Amino acid sequence: MRAVAYSIRSFEKEPLAKANHKKHDITLISNALGLETAEYAAGKEAVIISGDDYVSDAIVSRLADLGVKFITVRSIESSNVDRIAASRFNIKIATVAVPANVPVTGPEFILHQYEIASGTISNLDLWQENKNLMADPVLSTAASNIISTKMTNSPDAG
Repeated sequence: MRAVAYSIRSFEKEPLAKANHKKHDITLISNALGLETAEYAAGKEAVIISGDDYVSDAIVSRLADLGVKFITVRSIESSNVDRIAASRFNIKIATVAVPANVPVTGPEFILHQYEIASGTISNLDLWQENKNLMADPVLSTAASNIISTKMTNSPDAG
């Protein structure tokens, strides 16, 4: 899957690269997602954002115009994304289940970054799997059930 990751800090690059194992074509940029930086998503299927990136109706609309189908938030929370707009444009949203209150330095912080990266790549894997299965009419119903179950059982569902 082709994706662009916004608001990437230097300490996030290695965990994301290792979790990805070169499965997905991910462009990493340090800029936050905004109307002026949305162009980086051209030709991408997914956008990866931080919990600090605010994704307004206008930004969702622009991402949809650029062909984006998925937004994954590197956080357990997705209130920074206009969910109504995402629904209107049929853009799927996922979060990453991560523990709260992690120290800002030390081994626990590093482990936390790897957990976030792993969850982010898992979201891309799931969407890629669903996209491939949906191309086969026989498997499309099974894929929809898998996605629904996994999304319903996620901590952010509901």
